[in-house]
Amino acid sequence: MAIPHRYVKHKLTIAAASCCLLWSVIAWSQAASPKDQPAPAQPEAPKDALGRGTPRGAVMGFITAARKGNTEVAALYLNTPLRGEDSQILARQLAAVLDQRLPARLNQISDKPEGSVPDSLKPDEDVVGVIQTAEGDLEITVERVDRGKLGKVWLFSRETLARIPKVFQELTPPAEAFLPEFMVKTRVAGIPLFEWVALFVGMPFLYLLTGLLNRALAWTVGTLQRRLKRNPKLESPQFLRVPIRLLLVAAAIYFLVKSFSLPLLARQFWLTVALFLIVVACVWWLLLLNSSAERYLLRRRPGLSGSASVLRLSRRMIDGLLLFAALLFILYHFGVDLTAALAGLGVGGIAVALAAQKTLENVIGGVSLIADQAVRVGDFLNLGDIQGTVEDVGLRSTRIRTLDRTVVSLPNGQIASMRLETLSVRDKFWFHPILKLRYETTPAQLQLILSDLRAYLDRHPKIEPGSGRVRFIGLGAFSFDVELFAYVAAIDWANFLEIQEGLLFEVIDIVHKAGAALAIPSQMLHVADSAPNRLLHPMADAPEASDEKREALGNHDPLPRAV
Repeated sequence: MAIPHRYVKHKLTIAAASCCLLWSVIAWSQAASPKDQPAPAQPEAPKDALGRGTPRGAVMGFITAARKGNTEVAALYLNTPLRGEDSQILARQLAAVLDQRLPARLNQISDKPEGSVPDSLKPDEDVVGVIQTAEGDLEITVERVDRGKLGKVWLFSRETLARIPKVFQELTPPAEAFLPEFMVKTRVAGIPLFEWVALFVGMPFLYLLTGLLNRALAWTVGTLQRRLKRNPKLESPQFLRVPIRLLLVAAAIYFLVKSFSLPLLARQFWLTVALFLIVVACVWWLLLLNSSAERYLLRRRPGLSGSASVLRLSRRMIDGLLLFAALLFILYHFGVDLTAALAGLGVGGIAVALAAQKTLENVIGGVSLIADQAVRVGDFLNLGDIQGTVEDVGLRSTRIRTLDRTVVSLPNGQIASMRLETLSVRDKFWFHPILKLRYETTPAQLQLILSDLRAYLDRHPKIEPGSGRVRFIGLGAFSFDVELFAYVAAIDWANFLEIQEGLLFEVIDIVHKAGAALAIPSQMLHVADSAPNRLLHPMADAPEASDEKREALGNHDPLPRAV
């Protein structure tokens, strides 16, 4: 696995460069004086050819040599004064005790040169496991011994080896003693034949038994249900799904391993298989529960727009987390250091987040829109300069059908930050025209118009009771301004336009009945001339003007004309 690049901040880079520069100056000054020459580095101790540099390496090397029958090599893993045949006998006895009594937890043995250091007072000792004997529990320990030129190596401790002969006398014949000789001595890839048979024949047979048990339970319970409910068409329920059947197989493996005296490596293998089946079954069952929860939520609230997308995304994220957690657990079980992997995952996640910033922004915006139900399919929106009906709400974008019958796709991150007006959720419609009456309208006419309009709004069946209001609000530039205010109960926008049309017709009729009229916007234009006579007698220069018009004009100043 490649180690991801680390991002170093600018200040840290400057500090590191300064430290390197300072260190180079100190090193140069020390090199300048021959008296202060640093001592040459000591060469590293050679690695042990037998793998005794770590507690796990020593235990696994001893077990491997003993299984191959190489007792001379196995004796090299013992810290004992015995030599020759006596050390080999002790090695065989230790191998038999470990095969039958040592817990199959080889992955938990420390794989570090210094060991796990469980007791700070004994830093050169490490506990491999605890076995039960007639005299009580016995700790199988290894100790770090200095072998001179070979360096320090891990060997089975003398205290453990002193009790091995007595424990050996307590052992019962192993399970291999009851098997045919050819199945024990015949090895494929270094593994006895009976273990291969158990793997490829025994496990499928156990799984087949769970299937037969499932059918028997389904037939029995189904028959009882059909008889009690008197419905022969009822289907038989399935009790043992695949995850439960895998759990039953794992339980059977645990029972068989505990019942028979299998070798240590065989027990380690089968217990690992059982653990793997348990992890697969649990993850499989959780995935099924997650999928069932998604379907249940969709059935409970099927009308939520975009909920299917959010639930699908949530389910996939949970599924991914479950699979990732299972992978981490399995790697941890096999002794893999997860610190570097998790650190690399964190840095990689930051890099992915930076690269997909806009995509994540839109996805998070879509989740927030769907969770808040701010945008739903079928809503008529006024979104900035876009007005239309929502056709689909996705995780990344929302599609809107405009009044021009085109489809606009807007990123959810942009919608989440915009002013959103949902027109289709109005519970009532606002009727709010401004009535402009001519200045020729008398106060009596204005009072009559106001009273008639109030009475009309109060008795209209579509006007919300108590919401109608008619007020004379001001003197406009060319009219008396009257405000009409009311809330109309309408089904939709088209129905409101129909009701508003009738209201406006009635308003015009009330104005006309009062003898008033609506004002027309007008302006007063004053025309002036530099000649005084022309200003006073604008018609004097018109030869075609009649005498009657001249006399009507007289000596009066011309009035300004309204345009």
